[in-house]
Amino acid sequence: MEENGELFYQRFLLDCTAQKLQERENEKRQSELVQALSIDYNLVCFFNLDSGIGHALRLIDCDKDVLAAIFGNKSDLILEYDMGKYIDTCVYEDDKEMMSNVCSREWIRDELENKKIFHVNYRTLCGGTIRYFQMKAVRTGGWKDNRSAVLGFRCVDEEIRSDMEKRELLENALMQANRASKAKSVFLSNMSHDIRTPMNAIVGFTSLAITHIDNKLQVEEYLKKIMTSGNHLLSLINDVLDMSRIESGKMHLDEKPCSLPEIFHGLQNIIQGDINAKQLELFVDTVDVRNEDIFCDKLRLNQVLLNLLSNAVKYTVSGGKITMRITEISGAPDGFANYEFLIKDTGIGMSEEFVSHIFEPFERERNSTISGIQGTGLGMAITKNIVDMMNGKIEVKSKQNVGTECKVSLTFRIDSESSEPALLPEFQNCRALVVDDDFNTCDSVSYMLQQMGMRAEWTLSGKEAVLRTRQALMRNDHYDVYIVDWLLPDVNGIEVVRRIRRETSDSVPIIVLTAYDWSDIEDEAKEAGVTAFCSKPLFMSELRSCLSSLESDSENKEKFNKIEAKRRTERILLAEDNELNQEIAVAILTEAGFKVDVASNGSIAVDMLSKSEPGYYQLVLMDVQMPVMNGYEASTAIRNLENKELASIPIIAMTANAFEEDRQEALKSGMNEHIAKPIDVKKLIDTLDNILN
Repeated sequence: MEENGELFYQRFLLDCTAQKLQERENEKRQSELVQALSIDYNLVCFFNLDSGIGHALRLIDCDKDVLAAIFGNKSDLILEYDMGKYIDTCVYEDDKEMMSNVCSREWIRDELENKKIFHVNYRTLCGGTIRYFQMKAVRTGGWKDNRSAVLGFRCVDEEIRSDMEKRELLENALMQANRASKAKSVFLSNMSHDIRTPMNAIVGFTSLAITHIDNKLQVEEYLKKIMTSGNHLLSLINDVLDMSRIESGKMHLDEKPCSLPEIFHGLQNIIQGDINAKQLELFVDTVDVRNEDIFCDKLRLNQVLLNLLSNAVKYTVSGGKITMRITEISGAPDGFANYEFLIKDTGIGMSEEFVSHIFEPFERERNSTISGIQGTGLGMAITKNIVDMMNGKIEVKSKQNVGTECKVSLTFRIDSESSEPALLPEFQNCRALVVDDDFNTCDSVSYMLQQMGMRAEWTLSGKEAVLRTRQALMRNDHYDVYIVDWLLPDVNGIEVVRRIRRETSDSVPIIVLTAYDWSDIEDEAKEAGVTAFCSKPLFMSELRSCLSSLESDSENKEKFNKIEAKRRTERILLAEDNELNQEIAVAILTEAGFKVDVASNGSIAVDMLSKSEPGYYQLVLMDVQMPVMNGYEASTAIRNLENKELASIPIIAMTANAFEEDRQEALKSGMNEHIAKPIDVKKLIDTLDNILN
């Protein structure tokens, strides 16, 4: 600088230590940021958001070296251009537009203006597989002076999918919880209605019976309706209790030797009254059942089949048809047998949507057709649980206004010790004719006869049976045994028997096969020439027993004679604390011919028995829940009496503690048998007769 002809120089010194330190700090932070991102990220890039220019700081390629082809070997990167190539090449179609917006300078700058970090999840399609990725943007130091950012890209597929699975599980759990809550609310509403309905009938008809106490016939009718309503109420309570025990894991199977014929005929007897009342047709048969004696929980198998049969009856209108069939399926391991139980009806059926939920607790299909039918919606859930406990399988097929088919497949251990030889020496090579309009019955019965050594034939027509009889006599190759169905479509079974008798001798056995009670046609059948009756479903042991008995006339006559009522003189000690229950039990026992003494608790019962002479009491009926001394304690005390004759007296538990574990507890305490309340009169009397005899 020149002043007055002289040159002057000025020196300015600027201290930039702080600026340099800040730049170094920014570089350090950027380096740390890059290092942090480099741990998990496949691609890390630096970009100046004002110019859009940047460079790759780290690159670990994915499949097929896609990243290297786009970002590798380049000194400079242009944000929109290079990220555009990446988006076009790798990003899933549905996410491309979103990523194009996210990767623009303006968008990144605006986002980082308000926050230091943001991230975006997107999907890629590298290698043909959809995977989840994440882009994280972090603004660098000195943002006010230099708007730049580091972008990191990494695969988060495993994390996202894990989160999605957890979220789905939570959503499903919430949905199931909401559904269960709603179902239970509906259940309580249904139960409120369904319990009040029979209760209303019980209270109402009781009031009417008291009002018309002098009209015996009217009171009798009211009492029948009270009994029907009471039984329905009991079934509702049993369903609820069974479901509760299943859910708590307290239901267990008690496998014992059982007879399939006994189980099936028992079911038939139980259901027959309802079948007749609704004027339904019942078809019951067996197919290839070679092993009849098995080990299973008879109570639970009965429960499964009876529930399915009851549903078939309940949802089938008058004039409909119900089929019950048991088939033995080959392929079971040694010592076991496979069985298929089929129950089919021509009822109102169900919608496909409801069938998919039929085994869920509290589910009931509500439509105008069946809204008046009572139930808990627990029966099929209980059935499914029991079948699962038996390691079986249950299938349900249904179509609205066509009908429903339920198939239960189970495998049971065979009771080989009780099996009998099939051959009947006295009928070897004898000729037999089976007459039934059902092909399966004809085929099954013919197979049984062949197993016994006979030459079996069959026909579906009664008229053809009579024609064959004539032809057999003409050829001098007559039939030695006839098995004829009672209800044939062309000619009534009894009429077929009558016509066959005209053609053949009186000594030829003719057995009538029926699924119904034959007592109403017994006299007509005898007059027509029927030798014996067999019940459907017909099992090998029953057919064999029937044919064997035909050799003895006296045994034949026993089939038609009624058993005289047994006269009873035994004295029973009843231990019961409830006065109403005392009155009911005493009335039932006295009506049956027994003499009864009552003890109001277990302690009094033990005292009365110990002071009596041996033989004065023949049996003790013991309630369980009593004051002073309960039934279990009283039974143990009786078994410990010094007088061994008194100590060995039969004791039967008669209690509302009705579960299997209660029965086992009763037996463990020294009781001989267990009867559940409310009292089934027939079962009580049969049990008493069996034990006393």
